[in-house]
Amino acid sequence: MKSKIQENHSFNNQNVSKKNLLSLFSGCGGMDIGFEGGFKIPKATINKDIHKDWIEKEDEIYYHLKENIFETKFANDISEYAKIAWNDYFSKKRNKNLNGTYRVGSIVDIVKEYKNGNKNVFPENVEIVTGGFPCQDFSVAGKRNGFNSYKDHNGKIINSNIPTEETRGKLYMWMKEVIEITLPKIFIAENVKGLANLGEVKDIIQSDFSNVNGEEYLVLSPKVLHSGQFGVPQSRERIIFIGFKKSALSKKALEELSKKDISEEYNPYPTPTHRLNGELHYSSVEHLMTMFTKSKDVLLDLKEPEETSDLSQMHYSKAKFMGTHCQGQKEVDLDKLAPTIRAEHHGNIEYRRLAIENGGKKIDELQKGLKERRLTLRECARIQTFPDDFNFVISKNEKNTKFEVSPSIGYKLVGNAVPPLLAYHIAKKIESNWNFYFNSL
Repeated sequence: MKSKIQENHSFNNQNVSKKNLLSLFSGCGGMDIGFEGGFKIPKATINKDIHKDWIEKEDEIYYHLKENIFETKFANDISEYAKIAWNDYFSKKRNKNLNGTYRVGSIVDIVKEYKNGNKNVFPENVEIVTGGFPCQDFSVAGKRNGFNSYKDHNGKIINSNIPTEETRGKLYMWMKEVIEITLPKIFIAENVKGLANLGEVKDIIQSDFSNVNGEEYLVLSPKVLHSGQFGVPQSRERIIFIGFKKSALSKKALEELSKKDISEEYNPYPTPTHRLNGELHYSSVEHLMTMFTKSKDVLLDLKEPEETSDLSQMHYSKAKFMGTHCQGQKEVDLDKLAPTIRAEHHGNIEYRRLAIENGGKKIDELQKGLKERRLTLRECARIQTFPDDFNFVISKNEKNTKFEVSPSIGYKLVGNAVPPLLAYHIAKKIESNWNFYFNSL
């Protein structure tokens, strides 16, 4: 459902040139997939009553989502495996070789390369920058060292006890450097919810992003988005920072975005489409919201690992059951949101089903002879809302005994990613508002 102002400013994607997107800390590309769009998703994840206009076509199980106006021109991560998986997907999607698009290496080193004279490092005419700077040092699940991280930008332990702007806890400053170099119209930074609870960290980051040399940015108060409210069948929360280049904004948009309470028409944060527990949202689509997407809505059409040719569904962790007192030893309740998919080793991957003696409740499945096992990579990816044509296991040989991207690495890639559907919601809201933010196509 669109507001009147959105209807007045909406446009046909086919008639609009693509907006160049620069992606930092990209991982395997969850944010990039969402911003580019054009992927298919289980029907239960989309509230058709609210977003019928997002759907290109549909079949019995899936909606095929429309492409967006954004195109990733630069992606970056320190992981070679992330690049391989990213290139595998996007090369197929665009039907061309994209090896020059993804840069492997620390953003610290890449920025230094630019400052040392290589002005071709970053693409020209960047209009939007996205980045999920490393979150380990702000995560509730980690030690929460925050700014006082003792790992460098490559993830290695440093000897000094004094944190610097090259430590992992301050990598957001290097995202700021990229913003200063490229001067996009808008940037989006995301991180774990835990960052919002670390004293003044949130305010410091917001302030730092506002002060860009030679150009002022209006950085909105960050917002925590729960993936389950946007159709993702998972309990996962992320904090989102959005900043606008003031000189690019229309006079009206600058006025509206500067208000303490931004109107629904101008607010760049997406409006929830799914309820978690019947809570109120006080939005224009409140009456159209549906209940959260259940895990079974995205899992039950998948074949068992022994019956599939999909390498990402064929492989799953063989780690032994360690007791429900340990992390990752519970059975996924198919009638609820799945737990957060983590970038963990095999022993912390939740179970698709447990044996009865280990507390398993899927009696009907067990009686059919289906064995106790953990979630496959594809099941984790479905819960993260990745499309099925994204490969998390990439083989080197026909026998599938050697891998360019192994199942173990695949689990880490999918767990570190932003859910593409959550990113799609963010992208669609910005896309629908683009014209009255910037008065241009």
